[in-house]
Parts: sequence; C-alpha cells; structure tokens
Amino acid sequence: MVRKIVKGTHIFSEKAIPATPADKQVITDLLDTLRANRETCIGMAANMIGINKAIIVVAAGPFQFAMVNPVITKKSGGYSTEESCLSLDGAKACTRYREIEVDYLNGDFKPQHGKYSGFTAQIIQHEIDHCNGVVI
Repeated sequence: MVRKIVKGTHIFSEKAIPATPADKQVITDLLDTLRANRETCIGMAANMIGINKAIIVVAAGPFQFAMVNPVITKKSGGYSTEESCLSLDGAKACTRYREIEVDYLNGDFKPQHGKYSGFTAQIIQHEIDHCNGVVI
C-alpha cells in the first residue's frame, strides 16, 4: 500500500527499533511508496512513512530492494556533498563515503552482506542515517 510521506525532523529524532518478520508488510508498503514517488525519490526509511523500524528501501537503476536492520561495517573514501530528502525542506551538507559494506537482512529476513559504491552507497548511507536518528 502506498503510504503518505511524513514531513519534519521529528520523525528522525530517535533511533529506529529493529525489525522482525512481523514487519514484512512494512517492507511492501515502503517499496510501494518508493515506486509511487520514483520521480522525486531514490530511497526511503520506514520512519518516513510513520513507522519507527530499521527498514530502508533503495532504488538502484531499474531495481528496488529492501535492507532490514542495516549496519555499515566498513567505509572508505570520504567526501563532502549536499543531499535533500522528501521529508525535509532544502538541501543539507553532509559527509559520505564512496565505498561501504553493509550487513543486513533481505526482505525474507535472510542475512546478507553487500558491497556498494558510488551513488548507491550514498543513498544507503542517507537512509541508514534516518534509522539512526541522524538528520542530514
């Protein structure tokens, strides 16, 4: 189901709660909402639809995928950039890393380890910040 995007910094004011298999519908709703907003959105965290769970979804080219309880385990190549967000007004300066490694569960709650670089890595970092209560 496509959900309404929640606006404002208050949604990022606390760290997200780890997700469990009982939250499978949240993954579906996040993916549906991401697809419905594809013209202006390339990633979302569950708190952006009003659910404080550690779930993110990412659009990488024609593919969209979920990361449940994601944790960045390695990062390299720091750089400064500006980012915007559907939930916040304007662009904000931040530091990102060109290459990251992430441990997470996929949509079926199976453990995964991924290596990401470039713009996909930047999107993942942005959404994980949302889960960690970090406002860009």
